[in-house]
Amino acid sequence: MRPVRAVIFDWGGTLTPWHVVDLARQWDAYAAEYAPDRAAATALAARIVAAEDDAWARIRAGDGSAHLTEVLEAAGVDTDRPGHSAALAAYEEFWEPHTITDPDVVPLFTGLRERGVRVGVLSNTIWSRDYHERIFARDGVLHLVDGSVYTSEIDHGKPHREAFRTAMAAVGVDDPAACVYVGDRVFEDIHGAQRAGMRAILVPHSDIPPSQRVPVDVRPDGVAARLVDILGHVDRWGCNS
Repeated sequence: MRPVRAVIFDWGGTLTPWHVVDLARQWDAYAAEYAPDRAAATALAARIVAAEDDAWARIRAGDGSAHLTEVLEAAGVDTDRPGHSAALAAYEEFWEPHTITDPDVVPLFTGLRERGVRVGVLSNTIWSRDYHERIFARDGVLHLVDGSVYTSEIDHGKPHREAFRTAMAAVGVDDPAACVYVGDRVFEDIHGAQRAGMRAILVPHSDIPPSQRVPVDVRPDGVAARLVDILGHVDRWGCNS
């Protein structure tokens, strides 16, 4: 077993604690600012929900990736229209309480870097890099990340091997056996990382909706009840320090 050179993390449900969110409400917030009246807003929100569901189904099937702008345009939104900026601000305000970084992240990332282990992020997301980095900067952890990949920027999402390879390149490690991936989803994170040749640690607290689950028979290489428990796994496996 090779020493650990990098630990790469999922974001939602892993670096930020899992929240049960009424996902339709995010688009109600957007549409209320964008559409001219309540009836139009209700219809628009329903179209965006359907477009987003289609995008995530494609990603889980290994068929590409998606960006927020593409989802909105698939629902008939003109993102060049002046109302889009106010609607996007309302959408981000809706998500604000659900994007808080876990308090364990600072001591965890600091401990990894003290051990000579690089820290990465690989998130299945339709959000932009700028939005994610604003969240990390807000919570004081952006400077602790050595490399990050957001699937809105690349051609494939997890569990596709190419997503994990791109994340490895972002942290400057070319050996998957020297990388550990941490996530809360068995299919996308554990299965995907192991299939790419990495070790995988499960953060087991997320209540994944049934519609988002993909049955798969895999066993994680480790389980972390708290994020700081990952340091114990890294010490057991060995690292560069």
